[in-house]
This record gives sequence, C-alpha cells and structure tokens, in this order.
Amino acid sequence: MKTKKQNYSHLSPQQPIGIFDSGVGGLTVAKEIKRLLPHEDLIYFGDTKHLPYGEKSKDAIIEYSTKITNFLLEQNCKAIVIACNTATANALNEVMQSVAGKVPVIDVINPVAEKVAYEIHNNVGVIATKATVNSGLYKKSIRKHNKFIKVDELATPLLVPAIEEGFKNHPITHSIIYNYLSNAKLKNIETLILGCTHYPLLIDEIKQYYGNRVRVIDSPNIVANHLNIILDKYHLLNTSNPKPTYKFYLSDITKNFEKISKKFFGKTIDLELKVL
Repeated sequence: MKTKKQNYSHLSPQQPIGIFDSGVGGLTVAKEIKRLLPHEDLIYFGDTKHLPYGEKSKDAIIEYSTKITNFLLEQNCKAIVIACNTATANALNEVMQSVAGKVPVIDVINPVAEKVAYEIHNNVGVIATKATVNSGLYKKSIRKHNKFIKVDELATPLLVPAIEEGFKNHPITHSIIYNYLSNAKLKNIETLILGCTHYPLLIDEIKQYYGNRVRVIDSPNIVANHLNIILDKYHLLNTSNPKPTYKFYLSDITKNFEKISKKFFGKTIDLELKVL
C-alpha cells in the first residue's frame, strides 16, 4: 500500500513546535531541541496532574494524549513531539488520527529503534514504564529493522515517581537503580535504551552503575535530530528568530517541574496552569 505524500505547505517556519509529556521527563527532549534548533519557539505541555502515565490504562493514556495534541494544534504548532515513551507506545495511532495530517508528528520510540537497529549489533536492554514494556513496541520496532538483535525489556516503574519527587542523586534512587539494573533480564546486555524521557535525568547514575561495560543510548539527542530532519525536509525550520519564546503549560504546577525547567531554560520561564 502506498503511503500518502504529506503536504505541509499551509504551515510556516515561524510557527512554534509543540511538545508534551506526563511531567518533567519531556524536558530532556525539549532541552535538546532548544540546543539543536536555537531559533525555534517551543510550547510544552506537562500533564503533571495525571503522572505517571506508566501506571494508567491504555484508554486513559489515549484520552490524555489526544486532548493535549488538540490543545497544541489550537496553539498553532507546526509539529507535535510526543516526548513520552508511554504515550508513544499506547496512543501514537490515535494522536496521528487526531492530527489528521495537518502537522508532522515525531515520537520518541521509532527514531531511536531505527538508529539502534542499524548501528548496534549486540544484545540490547530497554528500561521503561510498565505501559511501555507491556506494549512491546521497542522490541517490535527494533526487530522490524533488524531481526537478529536480541531485545530484553524491563519495567522500572519506581524511577518516574522518584524523579518527579526530586530524588535525583539520592540514596533512595541509587538503591532503586541498583535493584533494577542487576535484574537477570539485563545480565548480558551491551547496550541500554532509556525507554522513558524521565530517565536521562538519571543518566550519570546509570552510567556509574555500568562503568564502561554498557553503552547507554541518549534518546533525546536522537529525537531532536530526527525533528530537525523532518522540519528541514518540509522547509519548516526557523533560522531567523533572534529571541525564541518558551511557553510551558502544566495541568498541575509542581516545584520539581519549576526547578528543572528553570535549570534547562533559564530563570524567567513562562509557566501557566492549564487543565484540559
């Protein structure tokens, strides 16, 4: 079946990029987009009221994701970045239907899976939320491109709450990381995918556990590069915006989100409560 050729001629490079996640995790993606595409206006929606998505039903994740997508479309976004692995794994098709071809949609699983499939030739481990692991999307996506790679997925549900509660570089988090990474499922891996956008906030602690034995994949960088390629392909890159704006909408304003967003985007960030 031929895929329909997309036409985004109705869009302008000056329109903002929309990004969403259940909480602070997507900020790791937003930060990379800001670094790689420094002239782009960004609108971020953090659904902090409903986190963690990894513990929610598929129907609930679909409902949250499509509502946020429609809101970002109303904000005149030229592209939607699903900066959440759980939302990608459970609601990507529904988000695509909601967008109905109006704007490009970039997710956080398929670009990573494709890169890993073509560049890695050993055992791969994935740590992610329960909902992402239950979907099996990482394994399916990687093996679609390279059926010889062995992929082991492990649900690590305590990491997102620990991050959202601000327990970075804390004995509690060290203990959780050690407990998960020493699981027999990950015993023989040589590459580890952080299958949740929250997890790069713990990348130093994860690398410390492994030393140099395991390559840890930097998903936000891969996703930001993929977005760059897509915008360039459709002539939607903003290259002449000297003062880009960064707008953050939250369904529940939390101190940890304020702290991390200010660290990534500067002290004078624009935070607004928005319940959909």
